[in-house]
This record gives sequence, structure tokens and C-alpha cells, in this order.
Amino acid sequence: MATPFPDPAPGLTYLTEGGPETEIMYEHGFDLPHFVMFGLLDDHRAVVVLRGMYERYLDVAARHGFGVLMAGVDYRASPDWAARLGFSSAELADLQLRGIEFLREVAEPRRAEVPALYYAGVVGPRLDAYDPDRQITAEESQTYHAEQITTLARAEVDLVQTLTLSSVPEAVGVCRAAADAGLPISVSFTLDNTTHRLSSGPSLREAVESVDAETGPDRPAFYGVNCSHPLEFIPAIEPGEWFHRVRSLRPNAALLDKIELSSLGHLERGDPTRLGELMGELAQHYPHIDIWGGCCGTWDTHLDEIARRVGPAREVGVRGQHH
Repeated sequence: MATPFPDPAPGLTYLTEGGPETEIMYEHGFDLPHFVMFGLLDDHRAVVVLRGMYERYLDVAARHGFGVLMAGVDYRASPDWAARLGFSSAELADLQLRGIEFLREVAEPRRAEVPALYYAGVVGPRLDAYDPDRQITAEESQTYHAEQITTLARAEVDLVQTLTLSSVPEAVGVCRAAADAGLPISVSFTLDNTTHRLSSGPSLREAVESVDAETGPDRPAFYGVNCSHPLEFIPAIEPGEWFHRVRSLRPNAALLDKIELSSLGHLERGDPTRLGELMGELAQHYPHIDIWGGCCGTWDTHLDEIARRVGPAREVGVRGQHH
């Protein structure tokens, strides 16, 4: 049985990081073959830049009194992506462990500045998240993701955080792999920018309800949405108890096609102020959501705008529910 991730607590809101890949590529000029970040741990100059990025993120969380759910360099730290860059399984595991240790080295000295601090290992999809024609079964997913998750158990993370999933079977498999490793897991889906559904077909509601039904006691601790602008995922919010299982929102900075965003060759920051306003409106309407952050194109400027509005908006939303 997995050790549970803490339930929501009154008055406590968490801040995740933004989109580290787009930030370090386009703002700082580092190359990320196949969008893989963990290889930067062997580049001293990149580690210095990453440390500065995460310090600014922690500054935002401390300034607004948010807890921290710290993650970041291991989105593609899985066997297929590592093999494309020539890393062996042993080298991959070492880099995973070093990635989590890096997060601890940056955050632990600042633990007293924030009301809560937890560490997550990030698991991305095995294949391209935006290609609906390439999917894997639940059984394939469980076997494949077990390698990365087993190493995350060695690293003693507090949560396995899956991001940018677009397939119910893959979500089911990764949940089972996390349960086998004794780790709690969150499942975050990305949505198509025109249909507002998963690219594989289901609505967000259908995906959440299907994964819960198929995983049973191994179901995720919670769900989220990432790598979608609020104007892409707001239409996917249907009334019902199911949405109380959604606890995390991590938007892209700009309302652009995902493939276009990753091939622009520059950082598309969108409108950080408007992004913060949209997230504040969501926080007031859905104050049960307590984990906020960003994805592609976002970092400390966007996180500051989001936190500045989400904190007070959640308070207003909670008061409204009690009247």
C-alpha cells in the first residue's frame, strides 16, 4: 500500500515549478535533444543556471506563503528517451537520483521559509504525448514506467507526478507501477487545443472516471491538467463530483498548438498578468484546487502573477462555500 500524499489542508496552497525545459532552452540557450533535461546535470554551467531558476521559484513561493511541491529535471528520464541519447540503465538511474538530490540541495536550506515542502519525481509519456495514433496498453505502460518509478522509490520522493498524459491506458499502467513501488501518484492530462479533450479521444471527465474505475485501490492520489492554456481546459470542466479529484492546474503561458510551442525557437511568454487573472478566477470558482504552477513558457514571472491572485481568490471561494 502506497504511503499517501497529504490531503488538502485548510489555508495551505502549493506552488509547483513552471516549464523548466522551455525556460532553460530559450531563456538561457541550452540545447535539449529530444526535450531531455537530465543530461544537463553533467554540465556545471547548466547546473548553476538551474539553481538560479529554482531559487527564483522558491522566492515566489516564500513571498506568497505557498507550500512547495518541488520537481523538475526528470520528465523524460525513462528508458526509451535515455537510450536515444546513449545512456545505459545504470547511468539513467544515477542521473535520476542526482536530479532529486539537486532539488533537495536547493530547497532544504529554505524549508523554514515555506509552510510545506515535498519532492516529486516526474514521469512523462513513453511516446509523443501529441500523437494520438501512437499509444501503449496498460500492461506495456506498467512494465515500461516501472524502471523509472523503482528508482524514484530509491530516491524516496513524496510523489510520482505524471505530466502530459493523453491516454487512459497509459495512465492506468503507470498508476499500477507506482502502487507496486509503494509510492503515491498524481495523473495530469494534457488536452487538445481545439477539441478540449485528450488527443486519444476521451473528455477530461471520462478520463478521470475511467482511470479511477480501472485502478480501484491503486487509483491516483489526485488528477491535474498541464501543458494546456486555461482557455483550452476551462471548456473541459463539466459539473460533477469527478472534478473534486482534480487538484492541480499547470497552464502553458500561451494559447498555441503544443507542437508549434515546442518548435518556435524562442520563449513564448504570452501575457503573464492575464494568465494570473484567469487562474485566480478558477481558484475562486474551484477553491478545492490547492496545487498551482505552470508549464511551457512559464517561470518565476508567471508563477508570481498566479500566486498573487490564487491565494486571495481561494480564500474568497472558501468563504463563499460556507455561506
